[in-house]
Amino acid sequence: MLDIKWIRDNPAALDAALARRGAEPLANTLISLDERRRAIVQKAQEMQSRRNAASKEIGIAMAQKNSELAERLKAEVAEIKTLLPAAEDEERKLSAELTDALSRIPNIPAADVPDGKDEHGNVEKHKWGQKPGWNHKPLEHYEIGEALGWMDFEGAAKIAGSRFTILKGQLARLERALGQFMLDTHTQEHGYLEVQPPLLVKDDAMFGTGQLPKFAEDLFRTTDGRWLIPTAEVSLTNLVREEILEHDVLPLRFTALTPCFRSEAGSAGRDTRGMLRQHQFNKVELVSITDADSSKAEHERMTECAENVLKKLGLHFRTMTLCTGDMGFGSQKTYDIEVWLPGQDTYREISSCSVCGDFQGRRMNARYRDPNDRSIKFVHTLNGSGVAVGRALIAVVENYLNEDGSVTIPDVLLPYMGGLKKIEKAS
Repeated sequence: MLDIKWIRDNPAALDAALARRGAEPLANTLISLDERRRAIVQKAQEMQSRRNAASKEIGIAMAQKNSELAERLKAEVAEIKTLLPAAEDEERKLSAELTDALSRIPNIPAADVPDGKDEHGNVEKHKWGQKPGWNHKPLEHYEIGEALGWMDFEGAAKIAGSRFTILKGQLARLERALGQFMLDTHTQEHGYLEVQPPLLVKDDAMFGTGQLPKFAEDLFRTTDGRWLIPTAEVSLTNLVREEILEHDVLPLRFTALTPCFRSEAGSAGRDTRGMLRQHQFNKVELVSITDADSSKAEHERMTECAENVLKKLGLHFRTMTLCTGDMGFGSQKTYDIEVWLPGQDTYREISSCSVCGDFQGRRMNARYRDPNDRSIKFVHTLNGSGVAVGRALIAVVENYLNEDGSVTIPDVLLPYMGGLKKIEKAS
């Protein structure tokens, strides 16, 4: 969430940033709303001050036996007591209206983010590795998985409906191996602390990371008012909500392997075949909590950590800098890592690493103590996929496909596969 004081001081900068994101100018509307709020706050304060002063004057008037003045003052105090609740209610209403308006404004893009309307404006940062060089025909993951007998979409649809998958046997073990391998890599090599967080969270947690109020339709809600997490970013980032951290504990780096749940409300007709766009999927998440000076460097580091997973798996990928029109709501800058899928003959996102500045810190009231002047500042937050486990499975299956329809297991996963070196057809 943006600071209304910053908006008041920089209205042109806000509108310019919104224009870069393809949004309408809002500075004047927000400032006007804040002026109304400030005016009613001042009016309420003046009424409270006058009530307090008049109450003292009543005592003085009565001490001086000036009953006429005392009665006039009592009438004035009674009138203020009648009017003050309405002013306080108006203040609460306008404050809530302003908070709601601010909560729906996207983050300010960093200066070095390329301008653009959609994914076509994204800019390639770099590539790694080579596309597979075999001669046999590439196949999509669902063709491979169903032919092997270890991937079942019809059975999943009977149980849960569309956009679910059942993995069995060797493919189920491969997905488990991928998740464990990623966790081990991030905890043992990259310095992240493993966390097993709640999958159900309250409104405040969703608000803190920016899913609420704007993106409620993309989420699943339980009957008791809690939300199923769309990503472990929600739980991990909120570990520091309403805290004041000492600077020497920063940066904090968390990772978790969790199921994620998304309604995919805006994706009708997209990726309806296979595992690419699911209501439920597993993902290894990375979250960093930093100070203001370190967040940019931490963004590069986090992206490298996610890339390292793909390098170890031997998967060709490219890293893209997202343009202003393709960035997420809370992001200042985002890198998408896109893995090569031979079956689709294209790159597909497998990780998205974003730096959010103090946007989420302000929403969570998460702060740290600056060591230079001991002032209290909002933390900077970062999040990224390290990486999406289901999409990693898709990439492994398509890139390691053999001519006979089997799938070779990457060397780095062999310690997790109980001696299995190849995924073969179910007997």
